[in-house]
Amino acid sequence: MQKIILLVTILTVSLCNSQAFMGVNDNKLQLGTNLQNNATGFNISYDYGLGENISVGISSSYALSIDEELSKSFTDRFDLKARFNANLGNVINVDDNFDVYPGLNLSLKNFGGHLGVRYFFTNGFGVYTEFNVPFAKYNTEILEPSEKLHNQFTVNLGASFNL
Repeated sequence: MQKIILLVTILTVSLCNSQAFMGVNDNKLQLGTNLQNNATGFNISYDYGLGENISVGISSSYALSIDEELSKSFTDRFDLKARFNANLGNVINVDDNFDVYPGLNLSLKNFGGHLGVRYFFTNGFGVYTEFNVPFAKYNTEILEPSEKLHNQFTVNLGASFNL
């Protein structure tokens, strides 16, 4: 029963955020599912527009379902990131509701980059997907299995909201 409740919660959260970037003071909240090796979890991010094509924000992920041999501690499951995005939707000009945003992030676990795509169905609701990759890990020696959770290629899927 707990697994069913968890699955329904993840799916509900996953359908909660996306919209194209509009410019200064434009706020986006994204809620989604985090997919990676040895774990799945959830991701939440918030972006704030500084200019026509630039935004900064914060993102956090938490690994829920991890392999049995990995550590179950909160610090191994949790990650927090500061983000910088270059919103290219109006440069590419595919559709007014479509946004592509490459960016950089500095987290508690690593320094990395991401490439995201958002599409808004209405003025306030859409979907997104985001691909994340670490460029530099803080621990340069051999990583423990639990340290690899946030130091690998990940995919986020979910919903985006225009606040």
